[in-house]
Amino acid sequence: MDPEEYGRMRQAEDGHWWYVGMRSIVDSLLSKAMPTPGLTVLDAGCGTGANLVHLGARGQVVGLDLAEEALSFCRLRGSQKLTRGSIQTLPFRQDCFDLVVSFDVLYHRAVSDDVVALREFRRVLRPDGLLLLRLPAFHWLRSAHDKVIHTRHRYTTAEVRDRLTAAGFAIERLTYVNFLLFPAAVSSRLLARQGGEARSDLGPVPPLLNRGLCLALHLESRLVRHLNLPWGLSVMALARKGIDT
Repeated sequence: MDPEEYGRMRQAEDGHWWYVGMRSIVDSLLSKAMPTPGLTVLDAGCGTGANLVHLGARGQVVGLDLAEEALSFCRLRGSQKLTRGSIQTLPFRQDCFDLVVSFDVLYHRAVSDDVVALREFRRVLRPDGLLLLRLPAFHWLRSAHDKVIHTRHRYTTAEVRDRLTAAGFAIERLTYVNFLLFPAAVSSRLLARQGGEARSDLGPVPPLLNRGLCLALHLESRLVRHLNLPWGLSVMALARKGIDT
């Protein structure tokens, strides 16, 4: 992504409604699928590090990112277990993580083959290990923000299913998220498409509006614990490595 976007991410990710709400949804999915603490976790594409801190409650977390700018922000947060590298050639031995999370990384234009990256996730997972994946949804929703973050593709659940299956995963959950706000977001993006210049969506949000949007995603986190949602701005998948025979 554009280098200056990392600074915006670092400023936003602790309190911005989208980041707070997505962490709530992650907690909801993981608390049901993998409730045991003391895990070894890989955050593949860790960005500026908020998820490293958040996932620390689940065990020992290693962060990997291709961008040195991102890793620098992680170090400022106090994260120590960091590696620079590509998700297509992970610098880890086979069968070494209980959980791999990859949030909004696989879509990036620097990832030339998403199935290769998924196979790498599977390789480093222990037998019966779990992958939690999040990707932007619906390519027709490309916006000016996608230009800033270098989006190669936005996915449907069917596309994610095909790629996970090709990589050898057994899918446990596959759902859209950011469901409740989807109609308003679609309208906003389609109207904003008139300009076309690259522009970040990250910026100050009025406090009252920010709290309201956080509340909407918190409510959605309760829904997604039990239901697969039919549309949304992102796709999330839980997939199991299984045991090789």
